[in-house]
Amino acid sequence: MQKRIHILAMGGTIAGSANDSSATTGYQAGAVGIVELMAAVPQVKEIAEVTGEQLAAIDSKDITAAEQLQLVSRVRELLLKGDVDGVVITHGTDTMEESAYLLDLVHFADKPVVITGAMRPATALSADGPLNILDAVRVAAADSARDRGVLVVLNNEIHSARLVTKMSTTAVETFQSPVGGAIGAINDGVVVFYHGAELHHLPNALSVSEKLTSQKELPYVPVLYGHSDDDGRLVKLVADEGAKGIVYAGMGNGSIPARVEAELGAAVEQGIVVIRASSSISGMVTKAEASYEEAGFIASGLLNPRKARLLLQVALVCGKSAADLRKFLA
Repeated sequence: MQKRIHILAMGGTIAGSANDSSATTGYQAGAVGIVELMAAVPQVKEIAEVTGEQLAAIDSKDITAAEQLQLVSRVRELLLKGDVDGVVITHGTDTMEESAYLLDLVHFADKPVVITGAMRPATALSADGPLNILDAVRVAAADSARDRGVLVVLNNEIHSARLVTKMSTTAVETFQSPVGGAIGAINDGVVVFYHGAELHHLPNALSVSEKLTSQKELPYVPVLYGHSDDDGRLVKLVADEGAKGIVYAGMGNGSIPARVEAELGAAVEQGIVVIRASSSISGMVTKAEASYEEAGFIASGLLNPRKARLLLQVALVCGKSAADLRKFLA
């Protein structure tokens, strides 16, 4: 019996349309609907019983928290259904890693959830979208993909939502996992995983996902990017604007300039949660200066700033403490 895979379309480059088939920029993202996307890959019928729906038709750079929460809610509904064995999501690449990680945080089932996209629009010569969709369905239908959390599949590679990031502005091999590498691949149609599953969803993910379905927005948590001569004025600005948390993307191992450190310390005293992340592409943010620990800053571990932001937002919604966050990120 074939597996039953449901595809959710969110728009993005994979559904992009341009007037010239040689164009890979200047296209309209999300212009091609789910019916056309599925029709371009008739081979999926040989792999699974595939259904689809259009959840959004946006350029992912414009995605809002409300739209991400709608995606969380719909995926939750599908995972709870007995007649769905796996979910595939087509999504724009600019914020794919963020939506993937948000879904991974609240992934409560052993059913695969696979996110894919494309770097070339659907109308382009050598468009990469159709094969990515086919590979995503292959992974979602594979027994070996069960109980692995949310997976990101592009360019014949399988990555974990927690570690993957977009490395290149335009290359089709843009999605990489600098720490750990890809966890698997699709080799001539065969799904292969290199090692066992390592899950990183939040405790009580089912109830956390239910909590998120009642939300229309997420708490204001900006990411501030560290640089030379940073005087910390932006920390004070966002604190005054009502930030509930701050992710500071520092240098190296989450290093923070002294003036910024003072402002972040004042923010913690006001009840604002501060996560210390890094603007570096690779590596783990660990304990560093004793003053950071004394101030109550939380190291982001392996999470990049954008994912640390989402974790903090979800934690704030669910009433998680700073101690809970430290334990989760350790």
